[in-house]
Amino acid sequence: MKIELLDTTLRDGAQGEGISFSIDDKINIVKALDEFGIPLIEAGNPASNPKDEALFSALSGTSLKNARLAAFGSTRRKNAAARDDKAVRKLAAMSVGVIVIFGKCSDMHVEKVLCTTKKENIGMISDTIAFLRRAGKEVIFDAEHFFDGYKRNPEYAMDTLRAAEAAGACRVVLCDTNGGAFPDEIEAAVKKAAGVLRVPLGIHTHNDTGFADANTVQAVLAGVSHVQGTFIGFGERCGNASLSTVIPALQLKRGYECVPFGNLASLTDTARYIAEIANVTIPKTAPYIGDGAFAHKGGMHIDGVSKLRESFEHIDPELVGNERRFLISEVSGRTSVLGKMKKIAPELTKDSPELGRILLKLKELENEGFQFESADSSFELFIRKELGMERHFFELEQFKIIGEQPAIEKNSVSAIVKIKVDNISEMTAAQGEGPVNALDRALRRALEVFYPVIGKIHLIDYKVRVLDPKDATAARVRVLISSTDGDRVWTTVGVSNDVIQASWMALVDSFEYKLLHDTERV
Repeated sequence: MKIELLDTTLRDGAQGEGISFSIDDKINIVKALDEFGIPLIEAGNPASNPKDEALFSALSGTSLKNARLAAFGSTRRKNAAARDDKAVRKLAAMSVGVIVIFGKCSDMHVEKVLCTTKKENIGMISDTIAFLRRAGKEVIFDAEHFFDGYKRNPEYAMDTLRAAEAAGACRVVLCDTNGGAFPDEIEAAVKKAAGVLRVPLGIHTHNDTGFADANTVQAVLAGVSHVQGTFIGFGERCGNASLSTVIPALQLKRGYECVPFGNLASLTDTARYIAEIANVTIPKTAPYIGDGAFAHKGGMHIDGVSKLRESFEHIDPELVGNERRFLISEVSGRTSVLGKMKKIAPELTKDSPELGRILLKLKELENEGFQFESADSSFELFIRKELGMERHFFELEQFKIIGEQPAIEKNSVSAIVKIKVDNISEMTAAQGEGPVNALDRALRRALEVFYPVIGKIHLIDYKVRVLDPKDATAARVRVLISSTDGDRVWTTVGVSNDVIQASWMALVDSFEYKLLHDTERV
């Protein structure tokens, strides 16, 4: 069975806290979704949002391979004909062929929010859909608050669906707008609607109880053939169903056709690209696409999955474009560490003396506070050092931090850094919002003289953890720094009694890792 997908990242997703897209951002997301194989992209509400109107105008000449654009809007105003409603007329005049119209399906919302009668609300639904159909539009009806309305007054909720179908809606989408429904409630209501309507049914869920993905899958199993969601789940309040979870779950687990099968391999890259544009971090634990989705830490798990993938993985990570990771820690077995080492020195075996030496050193470093499970990049550099395969791209001669107290304005801390590259010294200074920021800026300036590619590195996360709270201000701290160059993300670690020194260690590893891999790639 084929499932029709509608991605609403640019509309419902844009309503999530902290999400703000420029027009260029939205165009890039449209292209990514189209390339992935999403058939319908809800690009916004042009009747109420000037930026969305400008987006549709900017996309008017864009050729899409797989997707069609859909515009979003509301039923007409109460006590006014659709032909006299400015917003509805604007939707009818648009060049896009698909219009998504939402209307109330809960009598409480009709009477207490719209402040009108149930009969008038039915008229608003029917009149709007019929008007847009006469304008030649394919209309998808989003039955807003359907599941809450069905609990309160099931007959009226069904009447709104009947009205949408009779007026010419091409799909009727049942919306769990408040995100409060449970999977069994979704299933029962979907089956009831399927017994009343002939038009294809859809599902639109929110995640306020944590069931958005489960509710979406349950609705499909109950008979819906149209699925709405945002690609990585962000949206109003707690977010929407995440298509990056729902698509592989339906396609790989239940045999539904959501996107061309070969496209699934780009699922993770597409999700991370959209996350980068939205300036959000995908949780490590995100199913299918998270960094930790196929990460193994326990020695028994690592040994098992190395012998038989199915022992501790529910799918092959390559199917969704992700990869298996063996986390390095004090509980790591020989297999996991050897796996990391063989990427650098393939000739090594379990009997190699280097393995025993590195395992011993690893436990010592973990005992000191290093945490390599979250800092694969620093661990790779550590292995190279222990194997005598390290490369130093620069040498620190000195750094100095100068702070003004009290700090009465931004950039009140200065850093001076002196480095040496091939016996050539470079000294630079920079100001920053704190000592670490100033040090980062100064080091970048010095390195860019020799390695312009450093300018592509951006620090995206900085974490500090006190390891020995009982030692108060003399406690050791662990610093984790995550960096990206736009293509890859890597994390490095530093540990010291001095937070500046720990930060410096993590910064140096970050830049060394970038330079090392760029050199090897060339």
